[in-house]
Amino acid sequence: MQSLRELYKIGRGPSSSHTMGPERAVKRIKSEFPEADSFKVTLFGSLALTGKGHGTDRIIKETFLPIPCEIIFDKTAPCDYHPNTMDVFAYKGGTLLGKKRVYSIGGGSILFDGEQNEQSTASGESEVYPHNSYTEIAEYCSSKNIRIWQYVKEFEGEEIFHYLSDVWECMKNSIRQGLTTKGVLPGGLNTQRRAQILYNQRHIDESAQTQENRLVCSYAFAVSEQNASGGKIVTAPTCGSCGVLPSVLMYYQEKKGFSDDKILQALATGGIIGNLIKKNASISGAECGCQAEIGSACSMASAALAELFEMGLGQIEYASEVAMEHHLGLTCDPIGGLVQIPCIERNAVAAMRAINALSLANFLTDSRKISFDMVVKVMYETGKNLLSDYRETSSGGLAKHYTNHEATGENDDT
Repeated sequence: MQSLRELYKIGRGPSSSHTMGPERAVKRIKSEFPEADSFKVTLFGSLALTGKGHGTDRIIKETFLPIPCEIIFDKTAPCDYHPNTMDVFAYKGGTLLGKKRVYSIGGGSILFDGEQNEQSTASGESEVYPHNSYTEIAEYCSSKNIRIWQYVKEFEGEEIFHYLSDVWECMKNSIRQGLTTKGVLPGGLNTQRRAQILYNQRHIDESAQTQENRLVCSYAFAVSEQNASGGKIVTAPTCGSCGVLPSVLMYYQEKKGFSDDKILQALATGGIIGNLIKKNASISGAECGCQAEIGSACSMASAALAELFEMGLGQIEYASEVAMEHHLGLTCDPIGGLVQIPCIERNAVAAMRAINALSLANFLTDSRKISFDMVVKVMYETGKNLLSDYRETSSGGLAKHYTNHEATGENDDT
């Protein structure tokens, strides 16, 4: 598996696969063809179908500046390898210099056609983790009597925690900024920001459970709304699911007084869970539906919380497995191709589910029947069997049936 740096990416929303991935691809291609005076990009699959809503064409043109770029949306051609496919043509004086096919495989990661993986080919670095399943990692940690965050330290060095410190700072800032910003999100749906409303209502009900719900959800809304507006966030593991992990970590740091060092250890443990999903299945909504994004984020958050409370390897596995199992089959049907409805609310719901998974893992681990490795395999198979309408194409589900009721005075938000 690759470094956690390839999972937790600091960047701007709204979509890791539709904006961050294409941006990385364009930067590399621009450097490979410095003599080019024009470019053409053809978008296929989900990039073509929801690229306008996600701002794919905008970020590509901005990144190519000052060199002009023509964008073509091909919504009918099949995508044989990955539904997030783009072809980039470089020209000089009208003559074709070269062509590159790139796949945006989720979480801001890209893969050039004919290459094994982005990190090993583009940066010269090989994969840093020798184990590719939770079973292998747990056996290794047990044999050395270490925790998962210590496993991360062993293979990535102390430097990774300096990077995770930057990640945590960005996560906290996105919560703070989201809680202090009002208004309507861009894109035309007239979706109101609601993080501040939830936060301000947290003490209306004296019930501790209600207060926890509103506080955690306000944090998840804050990050997700920052993402939807193009703000700076951390992929965890994607932009569309970026609100789950920071919301639960912030809540428990404030509630229990966990140090930043403990939070970084939790991020490392959650990152390994995300890495395993990315390696053995997918974190791409266009490939496997929202279960690959929100389900993965919930698994990561559950594992991170289990680490905070110093649970055992079996309990960490159980929390992660439960979180994913109960997201199986979740479709990706963003209205208008925007990361707003139902995406923002799903971050909040998944954050609360991560807390529930932690609670179950605390006393039911010994009775579990399903392994984390098994549920990841099932998630991938389920995602591959989903109709394309439900894999970030905005062709089915809520995206198909939603109509804007603004003209009739009805609320057009959920």
